[in-house]
Amino acid sequence: MSRGVIQPSQQKLAEKFTILNDRGIGMLTRIYNIKKACGDPKAKPSYLVDKNLESAVKFIVRKFPAIETRNNNQQLTQLQKEKSEILKNLALYYFTFVDVMEFKDHVSELLNTIDACQVFFDITINFDLTKNYLDLVVTYTTLMMLLSRIEERKAIIGLYNYAHEMTHGASDREYPRLGQMIVDYENPLKKMMEEFVPHGKSLSDALISLQMVYPRRNLSADQWRNAQLLSLISAPSTMLNPAQSDTMPCEYLSLDCMEKWIVFGFILCHAVLSTDAAALSLWKLALQSSTCLCLFRDEVFHMHKACEDLFVNIRGYNKRLNDIKECKEQALSHAGSMHRERRKFLRSALKELATVLADQPGLLGPKALFVFMALSFARDEIIWLLRHADNIQKKSTDDFIDKHIAELIFYMEELRAHVRKYGPVMQRYYVQYLSGFDAVVLNELVQNLSVCPEDESIIMSSFVNTMTSLSVKQVEDGDVFDFRGMRLDWFRLQAYTSVSKASLGIADHRELGKMMNTIIFHTKMVDSLVELLVETSDLSIFCFYSRAFEKMFQQCLELPSQSRHSISFPLLCTHFMSCTHELCPEERHHIGDRSLSLCNMFLDEMAKQARNLITDICTEQCTLSDQLLPKHCAKTISQAVNKKSKKQTGKKGEPEREKPGVESMRKNRLLVTNLDKLHTALSELCFSINYVPNMVVWEHTFTPREYLTSHLEIRFTKSIVGMTMYNQATQEIAKPSELLTSVRAYMTVLQSIENYVQIDITRVFNNVLLQQTQHLDSHGEPTITSLYTNWYLETLLRQVSNGHIAYFPAMKAFVNLPTENELTFNAEEYSDISEMRSLSELLGPYGMKFLSESLMWHISSQVAELKKLVVDNVEVLTQMRTSFDKPEQMACSYNVLYFVRLEALRDVLSCHIPFLVSSVEDFKDHIPRETDMKVAMNVYELSSAAGLPCEIDPALVVALSSQKSENISPEEEYKIACLLMVFVAVSMPTLASNVMSQYSPAIEGHCNNIHCLAKAVNQIAAALFTIHKGSIEDRLKEFLALASSSLLKIGQETDKMTTRNRESVYLLLDMIVQESPFLTMDLLESCFPYVLLRNAYHAVYKQSISSSA
Repeated sequence: MSRGVIQPSQQKLAEKFTILNDRGIGMLTRIYNIKKACGDPKAKPSYLVDKNLESAVKFIVRKFPAIETRNNNQQLTQLQKEKSEILKNLALYYFTFVDVMEFKDHVSELLNTIDACQVFFDITINFDLTKNYLDLVVTYTTLMMLLSRIEERKAIIGLYNYAHEMTHGASDREYPRLGQMIVDYENPLKKMMEEFVPHGKSLSDALISLQMVYPRRNLSADQWRNAQLLSLISAPSTMLNPAQSDTMPCEYLSLDCMEKWIVFGFILCHAVLSTDAAALSLWKLALQSSTCLCLFRDEVFHMHKACEDLFVNIRGYNKRLNDIKECKEQALSHAGSMHRERRKFLRSALKELATVLADQPGLLGPKALFVFMALSFARDEIIWLLRHADNIQKKSTDDFIDKHIAELIFYMEELRAHVRKYGPVMQRYYVQYLSGFDAVVLNELVQNLSVCPEDESIIMSSFVNTMTSLSVKQVEDGDVFDFRGMRLDWFRLQAYTSVSKASLGIADHRELGKMMNTIIFHTKMVDSLVELLVETSDLSIFCFYSRAFEKMFQQCLELPSQSRHSISFPLLCTHFMSCTHELCPEERHHIGDRSLSLCNMFLDEMAKQARNLITDICTEQCTLSDQLLPKHCAKTISQAVNKKSKKQTGKKGEPEREKPGVESMRKNRLLVTNLDKLHTALSELCFSINYVPNMVVWEHTFTPREYLTSHLEIRFTKSIVGMTMYNQATQEIAKPSELLTSVRAYMTVLQSIENYVQIDITRVFNNVLLQQTQHLDSHGEPTITSLYTNWYLETLLRQVSNGHIAYFPAMKAFVNLPTENELTFNAEEYSDISEMRSLSELLGPYGMKFLSESLMWHISSQVAELKKLVVDNVEVLTQMRTSFDKPEQMACSYNVLYFVRLEALRDVLSCHIPFLVSSVEDFKDHIPRETDMKVAMNVYELSSAAGLPCEIDPALVVALSSQKSENISPEEEYKIACLLMVFVAVSMPTLASNVMSQYSPAIEGHCNNIHCLAKAVNQIAAALFTIHKGSIEDRLKEFLALASSSLLKIGQETDKMTTRNRESVYLLLDMIVQESPFLTMDLLESCFPYVLLRNAYHAVYKQSISSSA
């Protein structure tokens, strides 16, 4: 071959196309970001909005591209001050424009080379060459159009150049050409129409080759339906046959991409529209399908108006103008409905495809082409809707609102997931296909070639050898396949064989081209599945339509039938990073942050919606549980009694109240209750939340279930506190048993969520309920422990101290006493054994411990008051010359201890942890008396936490020991403690004069709570002398002797008022001994004659009988 002839192998067309197309996308990304920055007042370069530079900018734009620095110094003075900052900050913008110019130069050079080589283009044969050529033309056109849309381009370039000239004394060397390019491309399409006149033949040939592909792709939904497109089950007998086509890569080629090629291509070589009917047919079909095209991301091109503006000044183009108007009318009236029907068809087709492949993933091998066709078709329709919904040109918007779009996206994501999951299945299939079939057929084709130059022969032989060497074992061993070299070689071969006068012309060997295109598709099934998924189903464009994206999501959540597909929106956020380009790294963070914030927002909204549905279900269930409370059965019982006694009422009887459970009786299947609707909506939404365990967005892992878990925790916490219905003003609060019923109903519903979503609801219960046993939760908010502690201390026990409520041992509850002012609550309803068990169940051991400690603090403060009285009367008490009438204070204080020591906690724990409680009880009962006090106190603390009564109360010991004064010596403290017991002992006779001190056998106690003294004396003495390391037994013996002596004295009193309840007070001695683990009846007998006690019991019982009579 002579040196004068252009050699295609030396032109490196394949390499240039690959590099320039990639660089073109990078340049588009940079120009797009500059346009968006200049359109945003916050992101715009400060020099363009600086008031001081305003006149200079206007002057530069007016004179652009000319430069005048000598005159107009006043306007450019401010520029002189800012020149270094301008050079620094506008360099990125300026050199991006320079890069665009260089890109234009390279593209022009390549287009000229192609014309010189007279390259043959046919999308069905040399697919890669034709596609890259058309892509380059459209990228180049789009880039120049986008550049012309940057309004501040002249100001930026001019400012930079003036600053450069002021700094370096000369213009930038690229400025003259750059300035001229900006001026020339004011109207880019008009300029490029002139520029492409010499390239018309190559471009029109490439475009006309689409007549075999585009019309077949641009069919109506009915035609698709009749052809049973994408259906695997329409012909069961051929289900295992591989999906074949002579134009494999064209089958999943983007319709959006082809329309851009056709519209922009025929604008640039418009002369062919008048000479070739096929070209005109393609062009009109493209114009009828849409009202606007995507330039880049959210930048659109209103093609009908643009074509009219371009053709209106061309002589003899009236017919073209009429065609444009007709196509526009057609697009406005029919395109919306046509695309709506297509989406409707694709929803059912993709659903069927995804369902069949989920059941039989082996079909992904032979039917892989169907999957990528389905993804490409669906992606085209979604992008069409997104673009047109944002640029509506007709009054009716119904065709541009699709509430079922989430379903289509969902099935796309399902197909993508199948391909990723079963990639090895596809690899095994196509490795065998390549080595067992493709290699053999290609080898035969090569052998039958009449002419095959050396270079081409080497390349094709390498193809055969590469495929023949493949084996399934490579897949099983996890070998990494890489056929990129083979694909690039085929691209090169297309370039070599497509030039005119090529020894081996691909136009004459169409079968070779079609076979190689099929082989290239098969290689992609082995090593480029992820790249092919991006090519056919990438929806990163949603990143630039945030408002429409969010609106679609809201519509999806609002429609219960679509909420199961709502997970497709967070999944789309995983696509966003695929739209970034290495030539514009600065936008990665911006797009990454947007993907993270949108994904977070979607998952949060889904979890909130699910939480609200769960809350509504819980509310319904709590209402149903409330109907089963004992308080509601009184009316039913009274009705039953009345019926039995056949009482006739004058008026017609009240209608019979519906019994709980009536809501479950259905008369027919069509009857749907509110609860049914809530459960249906919840199951749909939970399907979505449970669809994927996690998703990775920009190297961040999101777990949808965790969003639901955290929302349930927060709502459960608020609900529990809310259900207490605590009102600080009126001091009202829910009964513990009612709250427990509601909490259990709530927990039952939450537990049922595990049927819908794989979450650990036990973890939610543990987190929430354990926090409720503390004073404050993790957010610093009050808990049910703090609310109930406050209520019992501030409301119930305050009334006990005021004498309005008494503790009745027989009932093991506090009971309201008859008073002038009725209390707003019934103490018995809050303090009986069942309520206390419920409270223990709710608060748990930690909560009960906190309640106990709070109560002990009250006791210790009352003991401190008594100590003050003792200190004031040390000498008197020492000589036992007088006594004071304050023993009720200690009695009142031990209402509290009685309250805490109710058996509720022990009963609850015995149900939950019987073996552990019995072990603790055994441990406590068998602790030797001589055990070290520290060890004993540890045992008592354990026992107390388990609700077991102890000889020495550890909580009381802690509360009283905190009162130790630094100014008083331990000996003095011990003396005060001893005198306190003396004080109580010698004060006991004064109780006899109190009217309320009468003992009532019915309640097994005194009406003014003095029976609590028995517990108080024993426990306070035990605690005080444990602290002061004294002998508890000796001190109690001393107390008993003094008390007995004091009480025996009132037997000699004659004043009836002083001794009116003498017998009732005598009984206190018996109660103290009965309650004490340190005192015995023998000891009491030695101090106080038992006959007096016996007579006292006889007297109080006799008195109670006479008073009741």
